[in-house]
Amino acid sequence: QVQLVESGGGSVQPGGSLRLSCAASGFTLDSYAIDWLRQAPGKKQEGVSCISGSGGSTKYADSVKGRFTISRDSAKNTAYLQMNSLKPEDTGVYFCVLKFSCGADAVLQWGKGTTVSVSS
Repeated sequence: QVQLVESGGGSVQPGGSLRLSCAASGFTLDSYAIDWLRQAPGKKQEGVSCISGSGGSTKYADSVKGRFTISRDSAKNTAYLQMNSLKPEDTGVYFCVLKFSCGADAVLQWGKGTTVSVSS
């Protein structure tokens, strides 16, 4: 069964850190781009970060630059989103999605999401 499974979400105080994981099963992540999207309450879905299939190219939303780092591990067939200096506005459900490239509109596969809550 082809699927993406996110994990690592939780509740943290402002300034804290979390590392989200996106584990693929039923297929190999290599050659596919992984895009992290987030859905905050009452807001439009936002693209947070993307990493190319080779891992050689990464993109970040301006709101997370310098705080979040995206990476991938081929041996573990998993992508990661390291989130540091978290802010309340980072609260939301984070989804990893599979694409042919970071610039592509079409989503090949969605994860079910993991919830991040940042509050004092």
